[in-house]
Amino acid sequence: MNENQTNDEAAIQEPIDRRAIPAGAVETIWEAVDGHRVRRIDWPGRGAQPRGSILFFPGRGDNYEKYLESLEEWHRAGWRVTAADWRGQAGSGRLGKDEVTGHIDDFATWIDDLAHFWRAWKAQAPGPHVLAAHSMGGHLAMRALVEAKITPDAVVLSAPMLGMAGPPLPLSILHAVASMMTVVGDPTRQAWKWSEKPGALPEGRANLLTHDPDRYADEQWWRDHRPELVMGPASWGWVERAYASWKELEAPGALENVATPVLILSTKGDKLVSHAANVRAIERLPRGEMLEFGDEAHHEILRETDAERGKAMAAIAEFLDRVAPRQTD
Repeated sequence: MNENQTNDEAAIQEPIDRRAIPAGAVETIWEAVDGHRVRRIDWPGRGAQPRGSILFFPGRGDNYEKYLESLEEWHRAGWRVTAADWRGQAGSGRLGKDEVTGHIDDFATWIDDLAHFWRAWKAQAPGPHVLAAHSMGGHLAMRALVEAKITPDAVVLSAPMLGMAGPPLPLSILHAVASMMTVVGDPTRQAWKWSEKPGALPEGRANLLTHDPDRYADEQWWRDHRPELVMGPASWGWVERAYASWKELEAPGALENVATPVLILSTKGDKLVSHAANVRAIERLPRGEMLEFGDEAHHEILRETDAERGKAMAAIAEFLDRVAPRQTD
């Protein structure tokens, strides 16, 4: 630190360690209405007048550790930041019959958790209030918006699962097949094959998520140091409920009634969620905007190479400055 820098200015310039919980962040437990214990992490924000508050939720089988870099950047920009698991994954227990399969009884369970978490969080967090989410988290955020269960000033969605990539068949047929699979066998069984080595990430998976090998390796590092984060495939019950929930978003008038400003980051190179569904969503949302990537970005846009990730973070900052400006006395 030079003699003209404050401690805060020096801290902002320090490199971010993606493999450590930042010194200013605190991990605690939030209890859902039914008592289920969910992990959360909070950054207090910098200065007497915070920029506002951001609440972030990750995707399916995800954990907030993977997004520490972006969360810390928002914190350094003056935001109060909170992130949390979804129940049943990462460090917040399991809902199936083993320790690695992602299962849910209904997406409504997660949406109710989000609604209750949102109300408690918003009451204690300075505005403007922003909800950010990735992949499945983006799907659940959109469902909560459609059902008017949350009231954010702005929403930022990274590669949201507003539709799933897969066979080019009508949604009704895809849902019917998944429903049949929950009837002919245990709905908690895995819907696809996992790695041959328990706990290891499947070979070739990096080609679906990011072009950045170092950021991709961060996930395995956290799994090695926090084994409770390890999760594999979803259950057939999850797949069936995902298609059912997708139908809710495709219903006429659903997205058209969302008045909240929404920024969607989406990539044509996504092989996990439907980019086409995200484009349709922007056409239907009254205040929807999109930053579109091509083959230069895979699914985890916020964990991409510096150039693409930087483009995404800059777009988010510009969007929030415009639609959710700093509150003044």
